[in-house]
Amino acid sequence: MKLARLFVLLSGVAAATPSLAQTPAPLLIDAAWLAQHINDRNLVVLHVDDEADYKAGHIPGARFVTMQQVSRMPGPGNPLVLELLPPDDLRTRLQALGISDDSRIVVYFGRNGGFPSATRIVLTLDYIGLGGQTSMLNGGTPAWTRGGHALSTAVPAVTPGTLSARPARAVAVDAEFVKSVAQKPAHTLVDGRAAVFYTGIQESMGGRGHIPGAVNIPFTDIIDSELMVDRARVEKLFRSAGVKPGDTVVAYCHIGQQGTAVVFGARLLGHEVVLYDGSMQDWASNKRGEVVK
Repeated sequence: MKLARLFVLLSGVAAATPSLAQTPAPLLIDAAWLAQHINDRNLVVLHVDDEADYKAGHIPGARFVTMQQVSRMPGPGNPLVLELLPPDDLRTRLQALGISDDSRIVVYFGRNGGFPSATRIVLTLDYIGLGGQTSMLNGGTPAWTRGGHALSTAVPAVTPGTLSARPARAVAVDAEFVKSVAQKPAHTLVDGRAAVFYTGIQESMGGRGHIPGAVNIPFTDIIDSELMVDRARVEKLFRSAGVKPGDTVVAYCHIGQQGTAVVFGARLLGHEVVLYDGSMQDWASNKRGEVVK
């Protein structure tokens, strides 16, 4: 009898503990799912675009956010344009958006189709330990309106959230790690920039070409002409570039934005993946290593 009561008590504790009770959120959700859950108590929807787009109409209840709000920007001792913040600083900024430990977060881009801006926010949330609670709305605002769902111009009142301190996830690497990729088994370096930069036709950050050993998956190829992500299409894209199942993907781009679209695609396929956050702005500008065509 005592054992039975103990079992019931422990079951109740497990049900009340998010880490035990919750399963990871799918990386992609569709407009129908979001419409069904739009009034859920713990749902936080983040609109990633410029402020004019947000004011013109957004998903009801969505909060406006930019990459700059949740990133480290250039300043004394830091010349790089876009870098992950220290965890304590990032938690403070996310709490101001109403994000808490139990939040279910949906990120989407606006009419301008800023897919890599949205994927940068997804990576940032993963870095702070909220990746398992975060999804991307496939197709963004265009998919929402195609589904017959209304937009709103009302700005929601936001109650600050509460986020517990937790270790940051190792989602980003530095130049020294990138230099070692060629010696690491089952690791593939992926350049997420447009082909004209990868091949050196156009200059980027003072260099022409790519980091030695990198393959090219342009960030624009992760989505189709309707700004949708299709898993089968992404899988074909990665395999055609030479990324093998089980490979760890190390992605980079110009400044650490476009490469997050590659990170997102790799996560969707189940790859372990990290971003070279400094990307070419660090590699070429600070002469970390060779650039080849």
